[in-house]
Amino acid sequence: MGLHGMRYKGIVFDFNGVLFWDADLQVKSWQVIAKNLRGHEMTDDELAIHMHGRPNSYVLSYLAGRTIAGQELLDLIQVKESFYRELCLSNPRRLVLSPGAHSLLETLARRDIPRTIATSSEITNLKFFMERLRLERWFDVAKIIYDDGIRPGKPAPDVYLAAARTIGVAPHECAVVEDAVSGLAAAHAAGIGYIVAIGAPAALEKLRACDGVATAIESLRDFPRERLLDRT
Repeated sequence: MGLHGMRYKGIVFDFNGVLFWDADLQVKSWQVIAKNLRGHEMTDDELAIHMHGRPNSYVLSYLAGRTIAGQELLDLIQVKESFYRELCLSNPRRLVLSPGAHSLLETLARRDIPRTIATSSEITNLKFFMERLRLERWFDVAKIIYDDGIRPGKPAPDVYLAAARTIGVAPHECAVVEDAVSGLAAAHAAGIGYIVAIGAPAALEKLRACDGVATAIESLRDFPRERLLDRT
């Protein structure tokens, strides 16, 4: 079967912006940190290049204009993520899976398709969403790849290589769903076989143009499920 018609054995999801739509909440929390660290907010271009899909350590160091590490890094992450979680809790109607996610995850579970999450979020946020969204219904927590402060973050390929390894699927036989340019670059660098970009209509053209992207969708309702191969 040619590459265009190939079916894939497993799938990896980014979390923020894919399974959970929270872009405005992330921006709001990061802008507070930006004003505290450098006196002014990030521009739209900065948000796209230096915030979206990036690990906390990168964003904080960028905003400070120097490398932030050690206890200072941990303290700033705690401040930012505590504020972010407060925003989530203050908008309880927002604490739901993105459109189409529940149906797709149920289908994946029913078809026994290997799956996991590869996120730039750190462990506290992961635990928060595992509890609030009951993600254990569809994902093995031990197989989720998150920002552990050791593995290079997106756009490096490490997170997607690790994710494919944990579900026992070769990268070229794996699908990825991503909403960030940095994440799409990471998936491409990892040799992921089927890269799906997801985003608002205004962002799709830019996302579709990223290297390696096979298709671009507005929500998980539109994910091409026929491209996934049932485990036999």
